[in-house]
Amino acid sequence: MISRTTIAREVTATGTALHAGVAVTMTLAPAPAGHGVVFHRADLGGVAIPALYDRVGETRLGTVISQDGVSIGVIEHLMAAVAGLEIDDLCVTLDGPEPPILDGDALSYAVLLEQAGRKAQDAPRNAIRLLREVWVEDGKARASLAPADHLSYHLEISFPTAAIGTQAFDVTASRAAFLQQIAPARTFGFLHELDYLKSIDRGHGASLENTLAIQGDDVLNRDLMRFPDEFVRHKILDAIGDMALAGAPLIGRFEGTRSGHGLNNALLRQLFSDPRNYEVVEL
Repeated sequence: MISRTTIAREVTATGTALHAGVAVTMTLAPAPAGHGVVFHRADLGGVAIPALYDRVGETRLGTVISQDGVSIGVIEHLMAAVAGLEIDDLCVTLDGPEPPILDGDALSYAVLLEQAGRKAQDAPRNAIRLLREVWVEDGKARASLAPADHLSYHLEISFPTAAIGTQAFDVTASRAAFLQQIAPARTFGFLHELDYLKSIDRGHGASLENTLAIQGDDVLNRDLMRFPDEFVRHKILDAIGDMALAGAPLIGRFEGTRSGHGLNNALLRQLFSDPRNYEVVEL
């Protein structure tokens, strides 16, 4: 039997929220077996919000979960780290609207989780095995999950700028592959969109230290890049974080073409809309 895991001790980090631009303190704490990953807003009475696909209420500029009128945004980078390090049960407490963006990647969260250590739980770890393919489409964008022996991701993106162009990446899920190939990839954004983001009260915490900034055909802070194809790797990072909202690890093949948070969430809703699509198995 493979046991569920949590972290061994509490860890805390403080940083800036990507969209709100305010300082946020985040505490990651151990949780009992079967608890899952649950977020709490300490500044709003500590309402508990499970990190599950059916709690997602907004996906335009990040994955936002909500419960009883309380929301927490941009959870995908932290959730990618939780999934990549195979943590099942975790309590996340924030005193603001989003986890701190830290370095704009998942590696900074993974470092925190590794500092906290791992603790095996006295309960079996279950997974969700794909039994038949499911997919969703939106124009030229598509995302699918199909039966496979192991969890893997393939993603293709295309942007009309030489800074990105067309990129594709494929990775089979493992702790080592996640930490080395995916977790270091930073988020990115286009400078011409910054004024619009500010006009809708978003993007206040984005900086040249945590976001790859694209202007025309150039990356303004190219010295921060860790991979020549960092953009597609970050999109896989986002997909890993979004798929973690299934509530258990998946066994299947994820494929995406120009997919984002909205399509990723729609894919999970499609998966769970019919119990014939999957089975729950003990690892």
